[in-house]
Amino acid sequence: MVSTIRNLALAPEGHLKINWVKEHMPVLNEVAREFRQTKPFSGVRIAICLHLEAKTAYMAKVLQESGAEVTITGSNPLSTQDDVAAALVEDGITVHAWHNATEEEYNDHLHKTLQCQPHLIIDDGGDLVAMLHNHYPHLLPQVEGGAEETTTGVIRLRAMAAAGALKIPMIAVNDAYCKYLFDNRYGTGQSVWDGIMRSTNLVVAGKVVVVIGYGWCGKGVAMRAKGLGARVVVCEVDPIKAVEAVMDGHDVMPLIEAAKIGDVFITVTGCSEVITTQHFLNLKDGAILCNAGHFDVEIDKPALRKLAGEPTLVRRNVEAYEFNGKKIYLLAEGRLVNLAAADGHPAEIMDMSFALQVEALHYLRQNHGSLSAGVLKLPQQVDEKVAWRKLAALNISIDTLTEKQKKYLNSWQ
Repeated sequence: MVSTIRNLALAPEGHLKINWVKEHMPVLNEVAREFRQTKPFSGVRIAICLHLEAKTAYMAKVLQESGAEVTITGSNPLSTQDDVAAALVEDGITVHAWHNATEEEYNDHLHKTLQCQPHLIIDDGGDLVAMLHNHYPHLLPQVEGGAEETTTGVIRLRAMAAAGALKIPMIAVNDAYCKYLFDNRYGTGQSVWDGIMRSTNLVVAGKVVVVIGYGWCGKGVAMRAKGLGARVVVCEVDPIKAVEAVMDGHDVMPLIEAAKIGDVFITVTGCSEVITTQHFLNLKDGAILCNAGHFDVEIDKPALRKLAGEPTLVRRNVEAYEFNGKKIYLLAEGRLVNLAAADGHPAEIMDMSFALQVEALHYLRQNHGSLSAGVLKLPQQVDEKVAWRKLAALNISIDTLTEKQKKYLNSWQ
């Protein structure tokens, strides 16, 4: 199928980016070495919907080298990098994506991706799986399953399963230890601040940073804010996570109160209408708003436009909204700030996450016909396999239990 991209001439820069991350993804390199020999995906069509940047591109190439026919699209209109898309096309992978796609173009790219009639899927946020069920139900019998990358997507899949709508096995890769403990915490923690600092070029030390949502991503964002010298305020709806934030040394309060004192606000909830009119009215002049959740619904942009009218672009990825004699700044149009305004998680972090994705598809292939439809947990042995490979890449060895110790731990006496 013919690809849908901006400019094939951008490919050389894309190759440089992909080659750079490849050198810093030793776990995925090890998976690639194994699968190039065994070709577990020979004759398999794989559809991918992920943030289309260099790390994702390298994973797509690993799948291709493992025998698969790969078609890929972007999971967010602002995170696709056109040079990386061009490089993949030059390497024989079908791509339907470009940067800053309109909603209509974005949906068209999803449709074209599913027209490859996939056997396996990798999704980020659930858009591809939802479209598969809503518009291509005739393809469901041939789909062996898929893997979901992010918290928002897993929540969406569980809602589908609860409604009896999910007709294929989907592995919640996001819930694997080697994903959320590292990707969600250390990856999001670093990449969000990379996006904020690139966009604003302002100091973090001394500012009041409000982190809304204290899941694993929120923990990482708060931890890095504290390390950069900020005073951190956490807003939560979960009492257990709120207590955890207090024990971690952060202030905890309702968002309506935090709105009055915050300098930088970061939504990390996966929910909608988190920061809305009542909060906008309480914000200080110069407050900065950004989002690290998958969809651009956490900051209520329609409500903000109703207050201020159309924004003014004051710096790349920074829009100013003026009302009541003050300016409020929104970064990256309220989309994922770490991908829309930066390069996403570090390569060493995505190394583990994308190794898990490839291994999850391999598990689906090996167990095709024996897995029921629904949201499935990634087997622990697959999780640990990636962890062992990461330790080997870091040249770190650890202790092992003796047979006597194993017997002790397995005894109730």
